[in-house]
Amino acid sequence: MYFPVYRPRRFRRTENMRRMVRETRLSVDQLVYPLFVMPGRGVRNPVASMPGVFQFSVDRLMEEMRGVVELQIPGVLLFGLPEEKDELGSQAHAENGPVQEAVRAIKQSYPELTVITDVCLCEYTSHGHCGLLRGTEVDNDSTLDILAEVALSHAKAGADIIAPSDMMDGRVQAIRDALDENGFENAAILAYSAKYCSGFYGPFRDAADSAPQFGDRRAYQMDACNSEEAIREVALDIEEGADMVMVKPALAYLDIIRRVKDEFDRPVAAYNVSGEYAMVKAAAANGWIDEERIMMEILTSIARAGADVILTYFAKDAARLLRGKS
Repeated sequence: MYFPVYRPRRFRRTENMRRMVRETRLSVDQLVYPLFVMPGRGVRNPVASMPGVFQFSVDRLMEEMRGVVELQIPGVLLFGLPEEKDELGSQAHAENGPVQEAVRAIKQSYPELTVITDVCLCEYTSHGHCGLLRGTEVDNDSTLDILAEVALSHAKAGADIIAPSDMMDGRVQAIRDALDENGFENAAILAYSAKYCSGFYGPFRDAADSAPQFGDRRAYQMDACNSEEAIREVALDIEEGADMVMVKPALAYLDIIRRVKDEFDRPVAAYNVSGEYAMVKAAAANGWIDEERIMMEILTSIARAGADVILTYFAKDAARLLRGKS
């Protein structure tokens, strides 16, 4: 029997050989850790549907930050849970809101840590939708000024990157204009550009208390069947001033991550979302999978697809493994 001159198995024989020719290298530098912050003191509430994830008051959040910094995770993404909600999501831009207070506290203690803030109204509105309502429909244009005000409040608190996740048309331009006009031209924008209306968000809505009180978000988040639309969305956000663009969720949309990476000259982020995290945790708890191995395989697949930045609830666990810590 004859074999070709080139045998791919030659470089699979040992771990050191495999390391030498590895095409995709996952790094702690790529990771961003999402966190949920709420009012009060001494609060560290576990999220039942996301084992290992908590809602923190600012004081307890700072305890969590020590571990993040020790693991050299470069950035965190903050979501806020307000004390009160109303139809306008007024607490989203309050000077003493949970996100604003958290940003100030983090920047005072860890100024070099990159702080990203989610800009959306769903956690803050009594109806749970991502924008202001006109009747039972989300009114795109009237929402833009509120989103810009929220973004500006985050920048004033010290946020490095503003991340609008609402999927309103034109919101990147509105936010960019507000930041620039108020002297925050160095604040970057990470746009949730291709954010799909996904069943993978369920556990997040527990963590952020953000489920819509009626209907769903299909009228403003993207249809899971569309890929050309994702390219148009990304192009629009870049034209409006986005410095980085995101695909969300990650696992069911690896093809979209690849297309965006190939077609645009911006850093690409991907969000390994709550449902993707929870499925791994549930299967591992039942003894069906090796959690660490699956976690690293998933994160590597996201990087292999083209993501420069990966937002993941596994950030600390992955960082420990990548840095050789138990």
